[in-house]
Amino acid sequence: MKEIQAIIQAFEEAQQQGKQTALATVVHVQGSSYRRPGARMLITQDGMLTGAISGGCLEGDALRKALLVMARQEPMLVTYDTTDEDDAKLGVGLGCEGIIHIVIEPILPAQKDNPIQLLKTISLQRQHAALVMLFSLNDRREVQPGTCLLQLPGETVTARLTNDALQKALTADAKTAFVNQVSATKTYVSEGKQFTAFIELIKPAVSVIIIGAGNDAMPVAQMANLLGWQVTVADGRQAHATAARFPTANQVLVTKPDQVIEQVTIDAQTVFVLMTHNYNYDLKVLRQLIIRQITYIGMLGPRKKLVRMLDELKAEGIVPTPEQLASIFGPVGLNIGAENAEEIALSIVAEIKAVIAGRTGESLRNSADTIHPRVEKEIEEVKISQ
Repeated sequence: MKEIQAIIQAFEEAQQQGKQTALATVVHVQGSSYRRPGARMLITQDGMLTGAISGGCLEGDALRKALLVMARQEPMLVTYDTTDEDDAKLGVGLGCEGIIHIVIEPILPAQKDNPIQLLKTISLQRQHAALVMLFSLNDRREVQPGTCLLQLPGETVTARLTNDALQKALTADAKTAFVNQVSATKTYVSEGKQFTAFIELIKPAVSVIIIGAGNDAMPVAQMANLLGWQVTVADGRQAHATAARFPTANQVLVTKPDQVIEQVTIDAQTVFVLMTHNYNYDLKVLRQLIIRQITYIGMLGPRKKLVRMLDELKAEGIVPTPEQLASIFGPVGLNIGAENAEEIALSIVAEIKAVIAGRTGESLRNSADTIHPRVEKEIEEVKISQ
């Protein structure tokens, strides 16, 4: 989400300066690549780049292609084969051993549902969204529709398609992405033409609620902000919980522990870190959180502190389920040998990222798997009848 927010800001600045722009999006990868489908980069007519579609090896050529797109005012599909030695000679070889397909589309400010406006719609809300990009893999001379449909949980915001049957199929598969909680790629055959769709499930930014406004909470808030997360700091001490101490926080609350929950929004992307150094304050907040299904609850302090809290809650008749217990991480953070506040903050933020991504946080060197799963299977083909 941070990349999307940066692209939106860069587009608005380009608009103020009267610059043309184009948006490059990775839509499909075969094999391995540095960035995955959904990676984006905004290009201005004077060569300013925001975001990234690779580790730096494709950006130069993508800039040249984007200038052509701006001139023609038509989307273009570009393919880079990093398994080809000739690409290495051209300076785009990354050793990723993959084929990367990128759609570059001009941004037309007068078009109310242009890709940037749709991304802005997504960024202004805390709910999942499915954004559909349509392109032709088998015929590059065919019209490349590009971004054509935005589906929110309860409504279709926009659909720029003249083929009603195709729109109906894409809308249904976009809704399925919400159910499966994963992006999808499918090929649709309709009216003698074949188009591939990247149906991207876009989740809201991580919202981290830091319970505690001590000095050690400050680097946690700063690092979370650096990642583009939404940050809320809550504490009962008025002198500690101030905007001056937490300038990068989205919200700073001076509140009693039993009033914290009612002042924040909790969803699947919301995590908590309890670090007030006040046993009773943390306990009262944990009492409210433990009966909910929270993705991550980090507890600063030794393990015996958490055990004592759980024993007290059990004595009150509050017995968490195995799933609820699994969401509590105490002591908080990954084991990186952290000592000072900044290092502890790094271990906390890294652990949150690992949990959100469904990873273990182990060293990549010790992993038998690739960093990103390779896409080797054929794309599912759907035949649409009119």
